[in-house]
Amino acid sequence: MYKKILTAVNEHLNSEVTARYATNLARITGSKLYICFVAEKGQAAENISRAEEATKRLFIEAEQSGLDVEAVTETGDPARKIGEIVRREKIDIVFASTRREDIQKRFYSGTVARSLSINLPCSVALVRIAHTGRIHPKEILVPLKARIDHVEERAYFTAKIAQAFESEVFLFHAPERISKFFHGEIHLTPLEWEEKLPRDISDFMGHLHRYEIMHSGRFVPGKIGRSITIEAFSKRHDLIIMGASERGLLSRIIRGNPVEEVLRNTPCDLIILQPRH
Repeated sequence: MYKKILTAVNEHLNSEVTARYATNLARITGSKLYICFVAEKGQAAENISRAEEATKRLFIEAEQSGLDVEAVTETGDPARKIGEIVRREKIDIVFASTRREDIQKRFYSGTVARSLSINLPCSVALVRIAHTGRIHPKEILVPLKARIDHVEERAYFTAKIAQAFESEVFLFHAPERISKFFHGEIHLTPLEWEEKLPRDISDFMGHLHRYEIMHSGRFVPGKIGRSITIEAFSKRHDLIIMGASERGLLSRIIRGNPVEEVLRNTPCDLIILQPRH
């Protein structure tokens, strides 16, 4: 599914750690890796030097691992230049690290991450690095909604990341509580929740079986964003892989955005996948 993977590098250490996720995915899928640095106009020479050094380190590491790798350096607006490279080289997925403003701003307004996620014609993996010294996740938490778009790609991405790091996969579903008018809230046991497993989640599990990925999981009703962060913290997971929120603006204002809540509060690394395949 992925034949060409691009990872965006800048002067921040988070981007270099993010690139190592991309490198490992390229290794396990046999993909060509593009390491891309876009220098913004007016950027400090010190920051440019740091980014160029990171690009060189990553290129040498990838080359020594036997990967087909290419380093690309451009000048201009990062989102626009990355878009041009993606279209020219027919990139399948782009990795980009979130910046501090992505965490602080609501709905990613005006951020490079938001621009890449919306405008690129390929899949996008936005990575929030919580622990720069932990790049080999052994336990991956995968929150799943009742309705999952691009089920096959989401399962493929999860499976390949798990294979790359020999990780265990833990599926987590936080369905909304069921209630009846005049009768209040209805409480179901975990077994009863599992019996009501949505079809998309069953399909996702089926794809994992096809890739021979062993997994476990549980289903706990509650507020989605909070439930995910509590689960990750209490079980000491190393990485969360979740899909980008598709809620409309009005829905986000009224009900909140689970992705943003997890982005702000995650106790471990987080990959937000925006699939296109």
